[in-house]
Amino acid sequence: MPHKLTFLGTSTSIGVPVIGCKCNMCKSDDPLLRRNRASIVIESDEMTVLVDSGPDLRIQSLRHGLSKVDHVLYTHAHLDHIAGFDELRAFCWHREEPLPLYSSEGCIAELKRIFHWAFDTEKMYKGYIRPQAIVVKDAFTLGKEGSRDALEITPIPVRHGSIETVGYLFKSSTGSIAYISDVKEIPSTSMNLIKNVDTLIIGCLREVAHFSHMGLEDCLSVIKQVNPGAALLTHISHEMDCPEVAKRLPENVSFSYDTQSLNF
Repeated sequence: MPHKLTFLGTSTSIGVPVIGCKCNMCKSDDPLLRRNRASIVIESDEMTVLVDSGPDLRIQSLRHGLSKVDHVLYTHAHLDHIAGFDELRAFCWHREEPLPLYSSEGCIAELKRIFHWAFDTEKMYKGYIRPQAIVVKDAFTLGKEGSRDALEITPIPVRHGSIETVGYLFKSSTGSIAYISDVKEIPSTSMNLIKNVDTLIIGCLREVAHFSHMGLEDCLSVIKQVNPGAALLTHISHEMDCPEVAKRLPENVSFSYDTQSLNF
C-alpha cells in the first residue's frame, strides 16, 4: 500500500493511566489500554506527515522510530495537541527548508502567539525550529500529483465545544481515511465530505456525552450516517471501559490503540 497511518497516541488530554487514579483502566496491565495523547503519523516511501505535536511527541517518536517529518498538520491549538512543539526541532536539524505547518487561520494564529519565538524570522537559524505557517481551507495535495506517494488532504471543520477544530480526509491512490479527533458536532457540509469513506477515525471520549466531546452514542450515530467501511474510536479517556464496551460495538467499529497501523 502507498501509505501507512500509525496511531502515535489515542488518549484524551490527561493520558491513560491517569496520575493518581486507581480505576480499572488505569490499573490494567494490558499494554493496549496504555495511551499517549492523541496523534497520528502517515508515512509513504517519500513522505512523512505528522498530525499534531502533543506533549508525548518525544517518547512517541522514539517508540515509533520516527526520524523525519516533512509536514505537520494541526487539528487545533489545545495544549494536548501542541505542547510538544519544541520537539519538532529534531526534525529540522537536517532540513535546508522550513518545516511546513498546516491548519486553520485560528490555530495558526494561536501557534504564532504561544510559540512566537519560533516564528521570528530574524532569529531563525539552521538546526532549530524553522516553521512555515500555511493556512488551509480547501483540499490540497502533498507529494507529486499523480504519483503513488501523492496524498490529497481535505480539511474537515467540526465543532469542539466553543471552538472550531479541523479533522482531515486523506485520500491516496488506493484508499481513504478520515481523522477527526476532538469533536462534539459535525456540520452537514463536513458530513458530506466523509460519506462512505473507507475508514473513519473519530474521537470518543467516554460512554456518556461531554459538553465538548462526543460520547459513545453520538459516535455510533455519526458512524451510521457516514457509512464507512470501518470505524476506529480514538481520543479515549480512562472513563471508557474499553474491554467491556468493545463487546457491544457494531462489527465494523473498534477501539484504536497506540502503535496500531493501517495501510491505505
